[in-house]
Amino acid sequence: DIDSDDENEAVVFYEKTGFTSDESTLRINVLDKVDGKWRSVCDTSAEGSEIEKVAISKLGTNERINLIVGTSILNRSEKNVTIYDYDIDNATIEINFSHSYNYMDILDLDNDETKELFILSSSSDSVSEAAAYKLSSDGKYHIYSTKLSENYTEFENVVYGNIDNERKGIYIDAVSGTGTIGTDILTFSSQGLKSVFEGEENTPSTSRSSGYNTTDIDGDGIYEIPVQSHFPGYSSEDDNQQITMTNWLYLNDNKLIRKCSGYYSISDGYAFVMPEKWLGKVTVRLDTLNDEIVFYKYTNNSEKSSDSADLLRIYIAEDTASKEDRISAGYQLMYSKGEAFYLASVTDDEELGISTGELVLCFKYIK
Repeated sequence: DIDSDDENEAVVFYEKTGFTSDESTLRINVLDKVDGKWRSVCDTSAEGSEIEKVAISKLGTNERINLIVGTSILNRSEKNVTIYDYDIDNATIEINFSHSYNYMDILDLDNDETKELFILSSSSDSVSEAAAYKLSSDGKYHIYSTKLSENYTEFENVVYGNIDNERKGIYIDAVSGTGTIGTDILTFSSQGLKSVFEGEENTPSTSRSSGYNTTDIDGDGIYEIPVQSHFPGYSSEDDNQQITMTNWLYLNDNKLIRKCSGYYSISDGYAFVMPEKWLGKVTVRLDTLNDEIVFYKYTNNSEKSSDSADLLRIYIAEDTASKEDRISAGYQLMYSKGEAFYLASVTDDEELGISTGELVLCFKYIK
């Protein structure tokens, strides 16, 4: 219902044929019911050539229902968000806002029960920027913006959620020129849009490999940033056989603190969060013969090829026969997704052994 008449309209996007060189091929058509029949009541050209995103929402304290359309131009990287206002009396649809963007969403950023337009933008010759637009009751857009920590080239993942028990924030995982990703955390309040790290010193680096996106690893409603380090026995010289440890960091008093550590497989979509008693005493290797991830006791004399003192084995079966074979060998089925079956086997150990219940709690499945 884009005109507040308590009846729904249909908004159609289509491409026009037989156009002249100065016309856009992309069109917007508004259909409304007149005397019980659907009719075209408004038809106009649209920005860009392809639809990226569409939202219908009020913004700020203004009662106007906005048609918010993100478009792109074929074979080009730039995108543009356009906000339209449908005038039922004159059967027209007018543009009241237009801006380029790399990422765009409609969110209630400051918990005032009204929504803002949130935009992230970057370019090759300027610093990346975040901006929030509030629409006032008199129809004016008020902009709140801030520079991001780096000149990001791509925004890989953006999540909006709890920073702590009192604040919400925007976690921005973005790609820098080096191909790695880093994370900025922004808050929005009456003081404006700001980075939580603004003015903070000695902030831990969030630089990491692409794909390690911010997530709520333990399901407590607060997001964590996964940053890589080394398991015991590994060093930066082991690149060819490196299995990295992931440390999940959360924000505490505007500083990043380690919440937990473990093994995170992006490709397989799961993580195993290590019990705290394992830290510094347990390491990981890949058993290439059995295609398993193996956690085992580590001493300064441990070899990564050793199969002694195994504590945990994780195997992903790709068919039912392999699954049944592992179950008959004492493995526990932890999770299944399509044709993939996640199985694990624990070994009794007086010092470092874990129960099946602990195993279940330590397994995390990443969507």
